[in-house]
Amino acid sequence: MSEPSREADPKHTFALRKIALLGGMDEYVNVSSRELGDELGMSQQSASKRILELLDNGYIVRNLGSRRQRIKITESGIEALKKEYGEYRRIFEMTDHLVIKGTVSTGMGQGGYYMCQTPYVNQFEDAVGFTPFEGTLNVKVDLEDIGKLDVIRASSGRMIKGFDADGRTFGNVIAYKAKLKNINCAIVVPERSHYKETIELVCQYHLRRTLGLEDGDKVEVRVEL
Repeated sequence: MSEPSREADPKHTFALRKIALLGGMDEYVNVSSRELGDELGMSQQSASKRILELLDNGYIVRNLGSRRQRIKITESGIEALKKEYGEYRRIFEMTDHLVIKGTVSTGMGQGGYYMCQTPYVNQFEDAVGFTPFEGTLNVKVDLEDIGKLDVIRASSGRMIKGFDADGRTFGNVIAYKAKLKNINCAIVVPERSHYKETIELVCQYHLRRTLGLEDGDKVEVRVEL
């Protein structure tokens, strides 16, 4: 799994935005140092230095096999842009929460195993205000709301520290306070993973039984930011 994104230097995210606008998120783009300098409002020499900084930080990869350099933004670079996007979205929307719509689905059954680990359980009361039921509710996020997951990840969340037990390592988990039909719960995600299309909810109650939920039911999760 990819390492969690670190805080990017603003001058690097500015350069990444310009490269992304040239198409560098999806594929390699041909761009000279002079051309990038024009986009960034700096000299060719400064732009060349900026490219080297982006390479050193793992934000871009470069192909020098052709007559012109070809640049593409890496996953780390995309994560830095997503974090900035999430922050701008929160600024302009001026909201302290967002709503994610999705469909109840069956998971792989691993949530219950992790939630019954005592070192995790002991931390939940302080982090989110309740002791979780031994299991999670899986919600497949609607396509149009998947982008909201990046906004959530850009918020701080509550850290549930990992530990070692029985010869294996349990990593850090980030919990984000939420509500499902006015019941307090939390979205949980391993620190070193990326959201895909399914979120996992923990709660002090068995959510399926308490709310009478079945696979395929539509739900709305209100998440604190």
